[in-house]
Order: sequence, then structure tokens, then C-alpha cells
Amino acid sequence: MVSRMDKVVPSAREAVADIPSGATLAVGGFGLCGVPIALIEALLDQGADRLTTISNNCGVDDQALGVLLYAGRIAKTISSFVGGNKELARLYLSGQLEVELTPQGSLAERLRAGGTGIPAFYTPTGVGTLVADGGIPVRYDADGTVIATSPPKETRRFGDTDYVLETALTADYSLVRAAVGDRHGNLVFRESARNFNPLAAMAGEVTIAEVERLVEPGQIPPEAVHLPGVFVQRVVAVGAAGKKIEKRTTRPRPSAATPAAAGTETTEA
Repeated sequence: MVSRMDKVVPSAREAVADIPSGATLAVGGFGLCGVPIALIEALLDQGADRLTTISNNCGVDDQALGVLLYAGRIAKTISSFVGGNKELARLYLSGQLEVELTPQGSLAERLRAGGTGIPAFYTPTGVGTLVADGGIPVRYDADGTVIATSPPKETRRFGDTDYVLETALTADYSLVRAAVGDRHGNLVFRESARNFNPLAAMAGEVTIAEVERLVEPGQIPPEAVHLPGVFVQRVVAVGAAGKKIEKRTTRPRPSAATPAAAGTETTEA
């Protein structure tokens, strides 16, 4: 692939046009926060199927990656939390979806390791559980019988602590969302929307970033860059529209004369 300094593509549709069926995708986001909504919708329209997705959670019902699940486009997911998606549970328990569960911190580090060329690492997370010993159901058949389980992993003792070996994760394509990006692919994420996005971006052979605001090179101070453009191959400006809230919880604002109690939060409707 020829490297270009100006990495901007005109639309999300063009950005995902060459993603083939059977590809592995690393996708940023946490719940509905920081999810590359426009790229996912464009991929739904594009039609690629038999996809393997690597993400913290595989969408929320029929939102985010959930739209690909409902359309039957995902064959396998490597995720940490899947409890918020009823369709994922249905597909998993009926033998239509392969699920590889991994602890959240290990998932993050597996992506980071993949992006930095580290093939594997040892972690204490999961020692003494099915994560290390194997046996987590990976696939069921149509009758609900377990037909594949996770294999046991290598463990090793360092000092007085046992550790389990986790392998790195890489992807054919990565889909991420940033608040600000420039034409060189340098990205800035807004607060908690950063979540898995930089890690997913690092792990992709081809990383596609949708950005809410596109700026010219030099407009992002070097010290403000969260992810350098060396990890990004394509940038598409999508604006801020379309973002959704997973769970909205509101209560009346306290009056100005009555400050909120310590540890409480308020959210405007």
C-alpha cells in the first residue's frame, strides 16, 4: 500500500469499501461511548460478512456493533463484556456465534501488545480460573450443547506470584472514532471516549478513523496528540451527529444555593 500524507477519504462508505468478508476488525468504544458509528453503518451497507470483531463489548442490542450482529454479519467476537446484548446471547447459545471471552484489562493489553510488536505477555489476571485453566464455552451447537471450549494457557511463576501467558491481538482493519483529527491521521479523543480507541487503532493493519472535527496539520499541538498518525491510514470527517446514550439517568438539578452532595452527579436531559 502506498503511504499518503493526506489520509482523508471523502466518505465512510469509501473508507470501508475494501473490507472483505472474513476480515478481522478491532473496533474502539465502550458501550456506546466512542463507538465509530458511521463506519459501522457504512460497513453494514457494504455487505461484508463472516467477520471477526475484537471489541470490549459487541454492541448494545441493535446499536453500534449490534447492527452487524442483528444482520448476521459477525461470525466470532473477542470481547470482555457481553451481558448488555440480548442478541449476542441468543446467537451464542444457539450455536450461531463463536465467543472468546477475555478479561477487560487483558483485552486492552493484548491489543496494545499487538500494536507494538510484542507477541505475548504474562499477567496475574485469570490465574486459578477458567481463563488460565481452559474450559470456557466458545461455541455451542443448535441444541445448546457445548462443542468447543477455551484451551488451557501456559502459566509461569515469577518470584512468589503465578502468571498466565496471554497472546497479542492484531486485526486486518481497525475502526475508531476521535473528537479531532488532522489530515496526517493524528487523533485527539474526548475524555472517556478515548477508552479502547487508541489500542484498537494500534492493532490494525489498516486503521480507519472517523473524526467529529477535521483540522489541518499543525493545528493539533504535538503534546495534545493522543494517537500519532503513524497508526492511522484513513481519516473521514463525520461530524458529531448520531451519537447515542446507552442509559440516560437524570434527576432535578440542585439549586445554586444547595451544592450537590459529595460523590453525586447530575445529568441534564
